[in-house]
Amino acid sequence: MAAAASYSLQASSSIASTQPQLNLQFVSNGSKSLSFSSQLQYFSLKSCHARDWNLRRVNAVARTDMSSDAIEVDITLSPRVNSVKPSKTVAITDQATALAQAGVPVIRLAAGEPDFDTPAVIAQAGINAIHEGYTRYTPNAGTLELRTAICHKLKEENGLSYTPDQILVSNGAKQSILQAVLAVCSPGDEVLIPAPFWVSYPEMARLADANPVILPTQISENFLLDPKLLESKLTEKSRLLILCSPSNPTGSVYPHKLLEQIAEIVARHPRLLVLSDEIYEHIIYAPATHTSFASLPGMWDRTLTVNGFSKAFAMTGWRLGYLAGPKHFVAACGKIQSQFTSGASSISQKAGVAALGLGYAGGEAVSTMVKAFRERRDFLVNSFGELEGVKISEPQGAFYLFLDFSSYYGSKVEGFGVISGSESLCRYLLDKAQVALVPGDAFGDDSCIRISYAESLTTLQEAFERIKKALVSLKPTVPV
Repeated sequence: MAAAASYSLQASSSIASTQPQLNLQFVSNGSKSLSFSSQLQYFSLKSCHARDWNLRRVNAVARTDMSSDAIEVDITLSPRVNSVKPSKTVAITDQATALAQAGVPVIRLAAGEPDFDTPAVIAQAGINAIHEGYTRYTPNAGTLELRTAICHKLKEENGLSYTPDQILVSNGAKQSILQAVLAVCSPGDEVLIPAPFWVSYPEMARLADANPVILPTQISENFLLDPKLLESKLTEKSRLLILCSPSNPTGSVYPHKLLEQIAEIVARHPRLLVLSDEIYEHIIYAPATHTSFASLPGMWDRTLTVNGFSKAFAMTGWRLGYLAGPKHFVAACGKIQSQFTSGASSISQKAGVAALGLGYAGGEAVSTMVKAFRERRDFLVNSFGELEGVKISEPQGAFYLFLDFSSYYGSKVEGFGVISGSESLCRYLLDKAQVALVPGDAFGDDSCIRISYAESLTTLQEAFERIKKALVSLKPTVPV
């Protein structure tokens, strides 16, 4: 294993000319560096108190001529934007990529992206679409061909009956979720989110001026929502419950019986809707099985089902997802999309039709990927299970491990400092082991860290050995 590296950011500037330079240099052990240079207008900053908002207002004074009068520019941002946190998974993935590009041998296990190529049949359908000139705008809701194929899939695989006008195709499932939240939530509404959660759910609620209400779960219960807790948190403002099964970040799968108990609670609250995020539906390990929430008695009218092609079909870069639900809600989401992005890529939609044509649950192409994911899961569960102080809930789907490392918190490392939580532990592992992971606090559970096993078994074996070696100097501080 390569020796641990240290990194620093060095900045210098010059204002000797009317087009001064700002230079940034990333240095690793003095041997590798990334440099960035940009021309900036000279500026100064001043601040004042914004009496109507508890915000800082910043005015930039831009000058092209040092002797000219100052031109004031108001660079304040919307309170809505200021309330939203940036995605930690994206930030860490970008940071790890920059380190790798600088020559640092980082193993990147932060992003939720399959390492497989898009199946050849799907890719060829996209290529054919280009060659055949299928490169123009499609209807905002998606092509009739794809929406019809989605209806067939939902009927055959999920027992759900929809017509094409109850389907909205978007630029990825993420867009579908955000549009659904914006369409059904009013300012002050509550969005109930079981934790650990996908990092974007609370921020999407905030973008809709709604309030995220976090419902904690326990690793001892496989991170599954307790129906009694759900019922205790419901109020007249409760508008949306978000469920993700199989789950990101835990890999937990909701059993049919538990979903029935949740459905009974939802049925007693007429204003409450459910957004069922089923993007990992096909990445599931027997004997676990998937249940679509909308298929439960009385839940079709109450459920917005989101799915897509990124995970199961290894089509992350194609950006293709969809929403299925009652026409009234889907039409509202379509209205937002018409003023936002309009329809999804015509080429990607042709590829999506090919993906749904692979057969039940993606056929052999998907089952081959799932088999590899299961092998990787088994290796990591067995390996981390042998380490002192690590708690594990064995995932039943998706491709993530959400491991409890809290027994190591409080450890003091010479030259690094105290491991105070999931973020400092991930920083330590990036520095010491050169493995990029995502801290659990990004998902609403600071006791854990997320490991994506969407990488080859060989890569995961190397990553585990690095992590194991880095943990040698960290002894659990509390009994397990």
